[in-house]
Amino acid sequence: MTARESDGGRSRVGNAVRPRHTVLWIHRVAAVVVALVIATIGVLGFIGGLGFFDTQGATTFGGLSTNGALSTISVVTAAILLAAAIRGGKLASTVMIVIGTLFLVSAFGNLAVMGTPYNLLAFRLPNVFFSIGAGLVLLFLGSYGRISSKLPPDNPYRQERGEDDDEPEDAHRQSYPSSPAEADADAAMAEAARALAQGTADDEQRRRLAALDEARSHEDRRAIWMRFDSSGGGDTTSHGRAMA
Repeated sequence: MTARESDGGRSRVGNAVRPRHTVLWIHRVAAVVVALVIATIGVLGFIGGLGFFDTQGATTFGGLSTNGALSTISVVTAAILLAAAIRGGKLASTVMIVIGTLFLVSAFGNLAVMGTPYNLLAFRLPNVFFSIGAGLVLLFLGSYGRISSKLPPDNPYRQERGEDDDEPEDAHRQSYPSSPAEADADAAMAEAARALAQGTADDEQRRRLAALDEARSHEDRRAIWMRFDSSGGGDTTSHGRAMA
């Protein structure tokens, strides 16, 4: 790896960590907002002076129920989200996705034990709905601008993956030949590539394949190969650069 490649790799990772892009700020702000809501619920539970595992709980705003255990979990969760928001970048996104998933698991798990002595977090239906809503919000905002097959060129997660922004989408898409000459050229190119891989390519095949490296699409490679044929094996380097 050259020094330039090494610097480029560090630059891509740095872009994904430092808050220089809108999507990273969205992750940070979303984490802070959700953390404040969860922290408020937790603090209200502490104010009520409830037992740690009081299965009856106490009602706070919106009909949500809480007890000492749920309040503690809420405050700790809020602290983790705030810490992730301060750190920013990829960490904020990852933490929101993980906590969002845990919210959904908690919602259905506590729904199963509601009305039983095992309802240790004093869940009621409003708590279940809140957990599902908060979980979906965290999953959506944590995944926003990160989990997609089509990210914009300036997206830091795309840069971190090292995707080549200059490569056209159809660079590796092979078009069907429209004439017998094009079909012969495709077959010859494939044969030359196999020979090169097997170490049996002759000098002419190596020279032609080297010229094809400058092409950006299959059509360009085919045209360069056919130009060799029409010129009797002449030099097509300048032509390959022009088409690239």
